[in-house]
Amino acid sequence: MADWGPVVIAVVLFVLLSPGLLFQLPGRGKVVEFGNMHTSGISILVHTIIFFGLLTIFLIAVGVHIYTG
Repeated sequence: MADWGPVVIAVVLFVLLSPGLLFQLPGRGKVVEFGNMHTSGISILVHTIIFFGLLTIFLIAVGVHIYTG
């Protein structure tokens, strides 16, 4: 049986936390901008930290597992 939980959680978080797709933190002119489809180096860094923080919480603290088979 394969555990697909980490894969599914990582893909969903990657898509949702892509800078500029849903939101960008920090924005180009404001602190938060929504749906602007632009990015910057600092926003990539901030979104990377948020991604790994949420991924760690979901995989280690909560223990999300999806088994197939």
